[in-house]
Amino acid sequence: MRLTTYTDYSLRVLIFLALKKPDDLSTIQEIADSYDISKNHLMKIIHHLGQLGYVETIRGRNGGIRLAEKPKDINIGKVVYETEDDFHIVGCFKQGEGYCSISPSCKLKNALHEALQAFLNVLYGYTLEDFVLNRKELNDLFGIKDV
Repeated sequence: MRLTTYTDYSLRVLIFLALKKPDDLSTIQEIADSYDISKNHLMKIIHHLGQLGYVETIRGRNGGIRLAEKPKDINIGKVVYETEDDFHIVGCFKQGEGYCSISPSCKLKNALHEALQAFLNVLYGYTLEDFVLNRKELNDLFGIKDV
């Protein structure tokens, strides 16, 4: 199983925001600079995270973004499921595509489906809070003042 860059960056944004004080606002540029990733790519991701209800965006001169929920209430498995666009790890997972001559009797696709479910189930066991338990170390890396 491999996650897209989109999902990877979505998780990184949430981790960064979880390190801030609940009322503190961050900018897309600040996050992009912290991870050395494209601001333009992050704009699309943050917009989507806002639509999903994970981040709150405040417009205006003093605007920015912050988490819309507490880190303990953001389930990582759910985030991955909602940001990943394709869980078809082999062609036969898609209806009508990737037909394989052994598809009617294939046991491999069942095993791969089971593995995918196990992967997601592990992620559903974590919240965003679990990934910022080492807050001081992460804050030091990002140059965020301790909260």
